[in-house]
This record gives sequence, C-alpha cells and structure tokens, in this order.
Amino acid sequence: MSLSVKILELSGILDGIRGNELRREVSDILAAGADILLLDLKEVKFIDSSGLGALVSAMQMVRATNGKLFVCSISDQVRMLFELTKMDRIFQTFADQDDFNRQVLAIQ
Repeated sequence: MSLSVKILELSGILDGIRGNELRREVSDILAAGADILLLDLKEVKFIDSSGLGALVSAMQMVRATNGKLFVCSISDQVRMLFELTKMDRIFQTFADQDDFNRQVLAIQ
C-alpha cells in the first residue's frame, strides 16, 4: 500500500493570520487524500500563541483522518518554544527532510 506524503514548507512568522491559512491548507491537503503531512519549519522565524494553536489544530485535523503529522527543520528558538510549552511531546520532530525520509519513509 502506497502512502501519500505531502510536505508543507512554512516561512516567516506563524501567527493568527498565517495560522488560519495553515488550517485551510491542512484541510485541503487532507481532503486530497494525504496520509502523512510533514511541516517543514526551516524558514519560520517566530511562532506566537495563535501559531501554536494552529499547529495543534493541524495535528487534531490530521489525527481525525487517521493520518500522521511530523515537523522538521525547527530553529533553536522554535525548539525552545516547543520545549517550554511541552509541544515537543506532541510533535515528532526531525532534523530536516532527509532525516524524515530516512526514519519515516524508509520503514513504510
């Protein structure tokens, strides 16, 4: 069985406005039949509380479809935020897309 993997590359500041866009994008991706969603945060400079809420919403949406959501390429600042808010326990993170490919896609 072939799994459908979609990579979403985010950039800039993940705030309320961008968070709403993220929710719409994730909804569209799931409607198109993706099984695995990787959020690449390499270009994300800052995440506020609304952005964190959007990430949690995205995770809930993906789980509701029995899919999987992963995060990669987080900056030190975002990693610290994930640790402070315990998001690092919710999201499985990878160093980069290659790391994700090796650890997740290779075993599928």
